[in-house]
Amino acid sequence: MRPEVQAFVADGQLPDWDTDDEEAVDRRHGQLEAIPRPVTATEAAALAACFGPDDCFGVAWTLLHLIETAPGPTPDIPRPGPDADDWHHVLWQRWGNPDDHDANLTR
Repeated sequence: MRPEVQAFVADGQLPDWDTDDEEAVDRRHGQLEAIPRPVTATEAAALAACFGPDDCFGVAWTLLHLIETAPGPTPDIPRPGPDADDWHHVLWQRWGNPDDHDANLTR
């Protein structure tokens, strides 16, 4: 993995809307913008673990779009269970399993 991806992944999940640390949100957004596109499938899988509980003031959408730049076959994403967060479902529907896309549009 490239250093920019490693740095983002090392910082863990995105903060949520309840954070009062605007600098952390801005820093995470800056980290995403510093990652050259496209990402590899391996990098995309690592980045997918960084979603938080909500959209982090739009930063999660930037993360999602970055993940979607991965070319070729995508890494396996486990089917979302009943306790899975919304981002897991979005990834499953948009990126994780194109062969089973229609069957997973509803939860």
